[in-house]
Amino acid sequence: MRSIRHIASINDLSNDEIGAVFELALKYLDELGDPDIPHRIARSTEAANGVVLATVFFEPSTRTRLSFESAMNRLGGRVITSADPATSSTAKGESLADTVRVVSNYADLLVIRHPRDGAVRHAAEYAHVPVINAGDGGHEHPTQTLCDLFTLKQKNASLKGLNIAIAGDLRGSRTIHSFVYALARFGANLVLMPAKGMELPAHVDRRLREEFRCIMAKPPAGEEASNIDALYVTAKEPHQLSLIPENVDIHVKLTSRIDALYVTRFQKEREPGRNYGKYPNVDQEFLKDPRYSKASIMHPLPRVGELDNKLDDDSRAAYFEQASYGVPIRMALISLVMGLTKEKSLARFAGGFAPEKHPLYADPKREGVACRNANCITHDPLEQASIHPKFAIVPAPTSSKSVLRCHYCETDLDEVVLGDRKTKQLGDVTALQSMSAKELAGAVFFADLATAKAAGYS
Repeated sequence: MRSIRHIASINDLSNDEIGAVFELALKYLDELGDPDIPHRIARSTEAANGVVLATVFFEPSTRTRLSFESAMNRLGGRVITSADPATSSTAKGESLADTVRVVSNYADLLVIRHPRDGAVRHAAEYAHVPVINAGDGGHEHPTQTLCDLFTLKQKNASLKGLNIAIAGDLRGSRTIHSFVYALARFGANLVLMPAKGMELPAHVDRRLREEFRCIMAKPPAGEEASNIDALYVTAKEPHQLSLIPENVDIHVKLTSRIDALYVTRFQKEREPGRNYGKYPNVDQEFLKDPRYSKASIMHPLPRVGELDNKLDDDSRAAYFEQASYGVPIRMALISLVMGLTKEKSLARFAGGFAPEKHPLYADPKREGVACRNANCITHDPLEQASIHPKFAIVPAPTSSKSVLRCHYCETDLDEVVLGDRKTKQLGDVTALQSMSAKELAGAVFFADLATAKAAGYS
């Protein structure tokens, strides 16, 4: 029986696997179109003959859904779709878990977009076919990141050492969250230029610093006008952190030349009704700055005013080329996930995702702490019968403490209280990493001491 491989996060793919996706995508580009005009894809293959893809979208989409469907058609497969929640059983109150159980019988591969963070990882628990994340709430959008990285690779010999500026809504953009993880993994440097109040979420920032070995530096005093909020330099080994120069030197290194400027729109659907005021606008005047003279201008689209249409004919504009790569990249990913190529396959990990690196704590009775992300799929009223809180126990390299990371949306809980279900005694949270699986199974975590005492723990 073929192993099932799900892709919910860009981190479910290793760097080598991402390289395999790019290698195959290039073959599809060479075979299917003029290599000098990569967005013109002319022919199809029959690699997926007899394979059915279901696109199950609970949020609006144009590029992602159509590029997945085009990719499957060009591979010789077939597509069934549910693209309007108003006309699906969700409108009748059906849970995502039940939808997935049913649609898994109709297709060989599911591509899901959902407004809840962590929804795709939840869906994968009930699917008996591979599931690919096409965007889940504000969590991640891994296939968009594959397109973004591929675009950068087409324009640069290597991703390592590139200076990538990212402007706009870094807080609500799932595309950005996948993108910064991948850039750090490949050794790029990040120049963050968020709109006011739209900085990276705390748990994303923490992972960049503690897991992806980035060092963060604030711009030196007097540089506020540059709109740069933070600089991240990737160190490949922990000992290299001490070799990173002082903040001023970092600022000069990362801002004297920008290799790519990535712009994203305000994700108003994440926080409806909230107005953050002035939003960054990239136009010809903005790009007169010498540091952008050779920068590729990227955008995941759609744009809604933050990127001037007059830039479309600028030689630096890469966003339509970036969108065109959606078809060959998704063709390659589908081929590798489904094992359609003889040479390579992503389906070798049994159990769905890449093996879990950290111990997992589950709370099936919902006795203890809940994910603090209000948009997490664990809080969806329709899913309460099919889901319960799960957290990975993740060590914090910079301290003796560990954090609980939601298994679904990957939001971190920094401060928790540990209790023993059997003895009703409170324990030492710093001992988490030394706990056996049996001890962890008997543990319960609370948000604070008052909650623990109210539950009868002392």
